[in-house]
Amino acid sequence: MIIQNVCQFLETFAPLRLAEDWDNVGLIAGDRQRQVKNVMTCLTITPETADEAVAKNVDLIVSHHPLPFRPVKKLTTDIVPSALLWKLASAGVSIYSPHTAFDSAAAGINKMIADKVGIVNAKPLVPIVDDEAGLGAGRYGRLAGNVVLDDFVNALKKEFSLNHLQLVSGGRDEISKVAIACGSGGSFLDKAAHVGCDAMITGEATFHTCLDAKAKGVTLMLLGHYTSERFAVEQLAMNLKEEFSELNVWPSTDECDPVVVV
Repeated sequence: MIIQNVCQFLETFAPLRLAEDWDNVGLIAGDRQRQVKNVMTCLTITPETADEAVAKNVDLIVSHHPLPFRPVKKLTTDIVPSALLWKLASAGVSIYSPHTAFDSAAAGINKMIADKVGIVNAKPLVPIVDDEAGLGAGRYGRLAGNVVLDDFVNALKKEFSLNHLQLVSGGRDEISKVAIACGSGGSFLDKAAHVGCDAMITGEATFHTCLDAKAKGVTLMLLGHYTSERFAVEQLAMNLKEEFSELNVWPSTDECDPVVVV
C-alpha cells in the first residue's frame, strides 16, 4: 500500500475540482510512492496533533484544514506553520487536505449536517453549473414540516453534544427551510436569504454577518467551527478503515476545540 492509493480514494470521495479557487487541497507534502501503514485524520495540524503523529509513527495525516494554508517563504522553525511542516517532514509524515472539496462533496460535511438535522432533498447553495450530480458548496432544503425554533435548537444541541450554541434570531418562532455552511460559513448568508431560508446553521460568523442575518430575517445557529467539522474527520477515518482494511486509521485523540465556554 502506498500513499497514492489513499490519495486516489480521497480524490474520488471528495473530488479536488470541488475545492474553492483560493484553497490548498490534495497531497500537500510527501512522496506518493512511499509505503503507508498508519493514517491519522484530524481537523487541523497543531503542535498537539503533530506531536501525536510523530509519537505514533504516522505515515500520512489527513487534515481537513491545509498546512500550509498560505505559502511559506522559508521552511524554518521561526514561525508555527513552517515549524510544524519541518517537524512532520523530518519524521517522514505526509500531509493530505481535502478541505473545501470535502465540504462540497456529495457525501461531504454539509450534506452530513443536512442529514443529521433532517433536511429533505438537500441541494447545494452554490451549485456547480451543468453538474447532474447536484454538487456544489453549502446545502439547503426543507424540514419535514414547520418546526418550533426552540425545539429545533434543543435537538441540534443534542445531536452535536453541545450545552450551548450561539443564536442570532431572525424573528421567527418556527422554521421550515434551513441552509448549511460548515466552518466559517458567513459568506453563504446572502445565498441562504436568496433561496428563502428561515435559518442557517454554520460554525462561526463575524459580528457584522450576524447583524446582516438579523436584518434579513434569517436565524443563525453557530455551532462553533470545531464542532461543525470535527465529527466529519472522525467519520472519514471510519471510511478509510472500511476501504483499506490493511491500514491502521484513527482520528486524532489529542485534538480539541481551542475555544471553551466558561
